[in-house]
Amino acid sequence: MFDTTIFTPWVLFTDLGIIFGLLLIGKFIRVKVKIIQKLFIPPSLIAGILGLVFGPNGLDWLPLSTNTAIYPAILIAVVFGALPLASPKFTVKEVAKRVGPMWGYAQLGMLMQWAIMGLFGILVLKMIWPNLNSAFGVMLPTGFYGGHGTAAAIGSAFEGLGWDEATSLGMTTATIGVIVAIVGGLFFVKNAARHKQTSYISDFDNLPNELRSGLLPKDKRESSGEITTSPISIDSFTFHLALVIIAAFGGYLISKGVKMWYPKLELPVFSCAFIVGLIMKKIFDKVKVSEYIDPKTTNTISSCSTDLLVAFGVASIKLGVVVKYAVPLIVLLVVGIVVVYYIVFFFGKHLHRKDWFEKSIFAWGWWTGSMAMGIALLRIVDPKMQSKAMDDYALAYLPCAPVEILLITFVPILFMNGMGLWLMLGCLVLSFLIIFLARKIGWWIPKAEVKARDNHEQI
Repeated sequence: MFDTTIFTPWVLFTDLGIIFGLLLIGKFIRVKVKIIQKLFIPPSLIAGILGLVFGPNGLDWLPLSTNTAIYPAILIAVVFGALPLASPKFTVKEVAKRVGPMWGYAQLGMLMQWAIMGLFGILVLKMIWPNLNSAFGVMLPTGFYGGHGTAAAIGSAFEGLGWDEATSLGMTTATIGVIVAIVGGLFFVKNAARHKQTSYISDFDNLPNELRSGLLPKDKRESSGEITTSPISIDSFTFHLALVIIAAFGGYLISKGVKMWYPKLELPVFSCAFIVGLIMKKIFDKVKVSEYIDPKTTNTISSCSTDLLVAFGVASIKLGVVVKYAVPLIVLLVVGIVVVYYIVFFFGKHLHRKDWFEKSIFAWGWWTGSMAMGIALLRIVDPKMQSKAMDDYALAYLPCAPVEILLITFVPILFMNGMGLWLMLGCLVLSFLIIFLARKIGWWIPKAEVKARDNHEQI
């Protein structure tokens, strides 16, 4: 009935039908199963796990095609193509004035996770297991800091350079990262509330039901976007979808064009899509087209792509690869969790004077799981968003984004050409420079002040 050996549009339709069905089942499970609600596990992750268990990589009951491993690479191009189109204008001066410490925190979190875990893989894991790829260590930040999207992007780049196992390893760390983000995050929230370190909640158990079930009552529902074009000409959603797809497709053409002229250079499609999106955004700002681009609608397209990416990505994990690297993978994950914990909360205490826990718990969710996990945890401790953590992060992350794009782009290329050690050392040096800058400018909160604040919170 389902021939998935030859790819046709009907095979794509079948894959989408199965995944969307699993997403709805995942949502039903989230609404009905209390333990899933308590753990805040997203339906996209449930769908991916169901696809993994019952699909070709598991019991083989669902006729998913072998293309499930390719779809995430396309979807991440859509996500990155949408990012610049939805971003507001900003200046470096504005960032420095309003959210300088937040920028330092976000940039440190990114660079130190990549540097420490990359060096751990090269200098420790590879010494114990010589047959490991030298880039094994960066599979932790690929999945934790980057999430399933980065795992798809870096995995496809490594595959193009000859390491076929990278995608499955990255998807595995990303999936475990989501669980770590939720379970660890809820533990930290309960502990912080008990020690009076939270600014806006006093009891973890008094959370609104919609945060647990994911279903919004009528009085708390919001519009998903504005209609900016008349349906008599082109539907507004179609207009926005066209812009995002053009950015992603433009990235694909650039990547393939570079590959044609210089075969040794493998530019990831998502990086090129981001650049195309930036160019489009600059042009649209000049010609006033940006007035008709609704950020909410663009973000909806990006969020939909992310849900599909997570579901397809988890479903495409090759369990044989996970079993093959089980022991070094466990070591990597345990060390990674400890490292990220200290990065999040040590630097959080020293760089956030106000609402330090709210801003740190958002970082924990983001830097172990995904942006969505960070938002979920932030809404638990700051239901009315009074800390402005989201606003500050959104502004502070804009100058961080190019650094992340460069990292994701060049990590596979440099590691596969024997230069991974120098790249990771460079990230570590940059981290120390940011700490030096924070101390020099006055962003850094002294140890005595941090200790006094901790003592006051526990009274």
